[in-house]
Amino acid sequence: MCMNEYKKAFEHFFGKSMGLSRFSLLTLIALLVSATGASAQHPNHPVCQKIANHQLQASAGAQMYCFGRQPNGPALPLLKLPSPSSISGKGSGSTFSTTNVDAGNRLEDQNNGTQAYGQSETSIAAAGPYVVEAWNDATGFYAPCGSPNNKEELTGFAFSSDGGNTFTDMGGLPNADCGNFLYEGDPSVEVYQVGGNTYFYISSIFIPLTTPANDIAMTACQVVPGSPATLSCGQPIVAATSSECETVSTFTFCSFLDKDFLSIDPVHGKLYVTYTDFGFVTHPDDVDLAVCDLSNPAAPVCHNGSGAAPQPAYLTLASSSVCEIEGAYPAVDPATGDVYVGHESNWFTNQFAPCNTVPVQDVVHYVPASCLTLPTASCSGPAATTAVNIVSTDTTLIAGYNRGTGNDFPRLAVSSVNGTVSMVWNDTRSNPLADVLLQSFDLVSLTPVQTAPVKLNNDSASGTLHFLPALRNTDAQGNLNVSWYDRRLSPSSALTDVFAALGVNPRTTGTPKSNTRVTNVSSNWLVVSSDITPNFGDYTDNYIGSASGKAPTQIFAAWSDGRTNDPQPFCAHQGLK
Repeated sequence: MCMNEYKKAFEHFFGKSMGLSRFSLLTLIALLVSATGASAQHPNHPVCQKIANHQLQASAGAQMYCFGRQPNGPALPLLKLPSPSSISGKGSGSTFSTTNVDAGNRLEDQNNGTQAYGQSETSIAAAGPYVVEAWNDATGFYAPCGSPNNKEELTGFAFSSDGGNTFTDMGGLPNADCGNFLYEGDPSVEVYQVGGNTYFYISSIFIPLTTPANDIAMTACQVVPGSPATLSCGQPIVAATSSECETVSTFTFCSFLDKDFLSIDPVHGKLYVTYTDFGFVTHPDDVDLAVCDLSNPAAPVCHNGSGAAPQPAYLTLASSSVCEIEGAYPAVDPATGDVYVGHESNWFTNQFAPCNTVPVQDVVHYVPASCLTLPTASCSGPAATTAVNIVSTDTTLIAGYNRGTGNDFPRLAVSSVNGTVSMVWNDTRSNPLADVLLQSFDLVSLTPVQTAPVKLNNDSASGTLHFLPALRNTDAQGNLNVSWYDRRLSPSSALTDVFAALGVNPRTTGTPKSNTRVTNVSSNWLVVSSDITPNFGDYTDNYIGSASGKAPTQIFAAWSDGRTNDPQPFCAHQGLK
């Protein structure tokens, strides 16, 4: 499909050409949600028809504009699935020592007699006995503004005060202004302990209903000690806003912010947010960084985001006018305060001219702490950049995954102990359903540590799915702990588990001898009901937490699980050596 076809579709809709890039045009579809509301449906629009025919990829906002909620996958009887004791000889090693816990409460997924299906794109953070998990929550499709527990918000969350053994589903993120703005998912969670207090930060896409600007916002929550402890959360804090707006006829639209993720610098008291800004002529497709000052941890002050849109980004790390860049992800070196940001370059557009002659890459940027001054950055971009050519899953059909094809967004972690920043992603170069690969780089210089990426899944069967790896921070030894979706127990089916490679030295050159099974029950992605596309999200998460302020000693894994025929936000944890 060529650029002109997309332009003609939008000319048909708007009555004139706006001279925008292909993905900027798609952005406008997502932005129309602001004016029409998420319940509007326009399946006959030419762009919507192309989405339905799998001729292009677009955001969840575009999906809502075109199709509203998207119920799919009628529930069927659960199959008899493999037990944990039946996995010997399949490259599994051991299993997690703790049970799998559903962080959500399905009774919270109901409103006015309607059951919602779908909690996906999970994120998690932990400190001591406190754990917060957040997710995309389909309940918001059915709940009006002012619903109990803020159910109208499409970002849900839960709190645990006993180390992840049990959770309290707290509904949607608090938002007293839900008549004008709504949280729309893509959550990320971080945690900060200072002055004897524990604070959690939960970010998400923040969609306006009455104004054209698009934001990333977050909620600051403080743990209130007690028996049991509780979580007190404030109102939305805008962390980033649209970089530009444009008016066509009487309609004003602004750039669309997508795929936010958080990383924290506890030494310097800063919280970083990365995201993609889908814009127009000035900023057609940017990977941006925002920063929040935690001097008052209960009320962070963020840059950009302190005024009305449009606003220039605090720092732009990459820009593309033709080939899509997406999936921004940050990591902080706690020893220096330096920031590293990864993203995928030429995702999805690699299938069309002119981007079909451009390599697909996962990219890493280095930003020194000296650049990250407040309120404005003292530099104009990264100090160093490197990239790895990858073989994408964006044409790989994944059974039971209702988006159809995958992404290869990188996940990063800094190991100050080993002097490395490491990147993991799923890659089809040796396996048509992807392996999980690792590539580490020396800090600052970004010189590759390994001569070639290292495979982390230790099973060898080609055609077995390994998908959506998670990596956040390192353990006390500076080692990596990576988890992912995995189908090694039944490679020819959609039975899905979560596996992990634990205690991986970032300078390793060999595949780990064993992997660990995180799930204690497989879920069949072909028999789940869901109101969300994608039904199991496009990322998983994990977090290395500490106990009572000590060195990081536990891994907390978070994923969307279909064992109940309804994607639910699960968690499991295990002590690390």
